[in-house]
Amino acid sequence: MITADIPLAALVVEKKATALNVRGEIYTEENVQERLSMRNFMKDLRDSGINSGGPPAFGPKDKERFANAFNKILNSLR
Repeated sequence: MITADIPLAALVVEKKATALNVRGEIYTEENVQERLSMRNFMKDLRDSGINSGGPPAFGPKDKERFANAFNKILNSLR
């Protein structure tokens, strides 16, 4: 699954499926809980009125990381 929704990615990983974000990060059992905790922390900051900014602009390096990660997943299925 390709998603930027971290809670959804956590559910996908829990079901032993593969989740990839648009910046080329493959979610794993090892990293998805950390990402979920950080997402919740940032949400709490925003809810309290602190402007946390947003992610950096999507650029060519992100496209390349995504393509490489996607190819890695596809090749693992062969």
